[in-house]
Amino acid sequence: MKNSYGMTEVRWLSRLGRGRALMILATAVAITAALVAIMNPIRAPASGVANTGGTVNTKWGPLSAPDRGLLVEVRKTALWEMPTGQQAQQHSESARVQKVGETISTQHLQSTDPDVRYVAEQLGVLIPNEPDGTQRNWLRELSGKFGADYDKTFVQRLHAADRKVSQLISKVRAQTNNTLIREFSERALKIVNTHISLLEGTGLVPRRALH
Repeated sequence: MKNSYGMTEVRWLSRLGRGRALMILATAVAITAALVAIMNPIRAPASGVANTGGTVNTKWGPLSAPDRGLLVEVRKTALWEMPTGQQAQQHSESARVQKVGETISTQHLQSTDPDVRYVAEQLGVLIPNEPDGTQRNWLRELSGKFGADYDKTFVQRLHAADRKVSQLISKVRAQTNNTLIREFSERALKIVNTHISLLEGTGLVPRRALH
């Protein structure tokens, strides 16, 4: 029985292809690990300003609705780009794209996400624990792609998303009167702009998207 089962398993792996089977398994493990790391429940806000719609006073200065919106958008960006960067290391066949994915995922995991969680807690702002619907659709779309097709979609999706959040960060940074938000926006903008440069360095961003 053992020998028969073993031969059946070998034949199944041969048909599927060991490389593809291992790649799919590694992708699932990487994405699960990233999600476990970032999906821990956000602790209760330190103050009661999270649910107010207008501007409120804090010890760092007035906190406006756009200030709170910035924290929400940066958190969502980290939530979908961390697992996507992990995924790129398995689905891409380009060493350059793999490295870009690794860098983006690592910088969000080690810098952006802990930073936005800390600032949100200090200001009493509730931030999401999962990507939004559009971002989840992008993750599903990318999960079904490999090789050059994956590279193109990965780079163009992240580039468009990062350009949008970069513009938002710049706008809030220029308008905020809250020193904690201003300092956070400067750190976040530096990282997001680094990601934009890395993505453009792959040569896969359309010329029209560079302006």
